[in-house]
Amino acid sequence: MDAKTYPVTRTDAEWRALLTPEQYQVMRQHGTERPGSCALLYEKRPGTFTCIGCDQPLFESTLKFESGTGWPSFNDPLPGSVEVTEDRSYGMVRTEVHCANCGSHLGHVFPDGPPPTGLRYCINGVALEFEPAV
Repeated sequence: MDAKTYPVTRTDAEWRALLTPEQYQVMRQHGTERPGSCALLYEKRPGTFTCIGCDQPLFESTLKFESGTGWPSFNDPLPGSVEVTEDRSYGMVRTEVHCANCGSHLGHVFPDGPPPTGLRYCINGVALEFEPAV
């Protein structure tokens, strides 16, 4: 993981105990879930998507859209909730998105989203928890 120290830190053993094997592979080893495999792709209720690793609120459901990619997509995160870094894996340059609170890998952001931001935060559903609005 990153050398940066985050507000929420855990040992590798604590992460493995907290997360499922798929969540661990995505969030701690920068993996990707199979497209179309997460139920949160279809979530349409009002509410907030949070980081499953630390409960940090990340995205409001009002900013979720159907991108046709097979992953939940948003056009803007909550202020200060995510950070980005350059990802040069797999022979390409992408912008990785990770939780600003625990450093967990969430997905990537691309410049092909809808207005008003023109961004598409393509996020692994296994990294998210959905909290319906009350």
